[in-house]
Parts: sequence; structure tokens; C-alpha cells
Amino acid sequence: MALNPQYEDIGKGFVQQYYAIFDDPENRANVVNFYSATDSFMTFEGHQIQGAPKILEKVQSLSFQKITRVITTVDSQPTFDGGVLINVLGRLQCDDDPPHAFSQVFVLKTNAGTYFVAHDIFRLNIHNSA
Repeated sequence: MALNPQYEDIGKGFVQQYYAIFDDPENRANVVNFYSATDSFMTFEGHQIQGAPKILEKVQSLSFQKITRVITTVDSQPTFDGGVLINVLGRLQCDDDPPHAFSQVFVLKTNAGTYFVAHDIFRLNIHNSA
């Protein structure tokens, strides 16, 4: 399969749509629709999860309600199988917690003309200053 020349638009559009759903507490559970039941992996703060049902459990276990997010940059690259690698750098604040920088990496794979999240790695960028 050839490289997708629209990888930049796909990456930016995906990020906008994903965070619009994730950041809305009433719709947050719908992010599960981006993932495959068996072929998706998520690493959330070092905790590894496989499959949409387990990813949904993790998303529903998050204790915050309100999230405010500022995206600093979205970098995308095409993959050789027609997918898109996306790296997101930003800042978020959950409820009344202090704001933190975060990074998130997605790998989108094609499936029957659409994309699903095959890989998702999320990490708050918190450094120990001791």
C-alpha cells in the first residue's frame, strides 16, 4: 500500500475529533468507537491495555469530569501500510488540579476505507525535581 499524501489533514482532523469527544464528560465513553475490539493497544501512564472493551473500562474509571485542553502541536507522518502516526503535545487541566503538559501518540490503521486507533500512548509530562 502507498503512503497516504493526506496524512497531515487526517492527523489534525482525528485529533480535533478525538479530543472533542474525550473532553466532553457526557460523550467520553464514545471514544471507544475509535478502537478495535481486539487489535487496539493503549498505554495510559504506563498501564498497558488491549482491546476496545478494556480501553472503555479504563476511560470510564477516570475520576475527573471537567477537562480543559490546549494543543500545542500535532505532528503526523504517513506509515508504509497507509496509516498515520500522530504525535500530540499539549497542556491539560482536570477539574481543579493544576495544569500539566502531556504527550499522546496515536497510530491510525486503515480498515475497510476508514481508520481505527491501533496504538495509543498517553503520558503526563511530570518531572521529579528532587
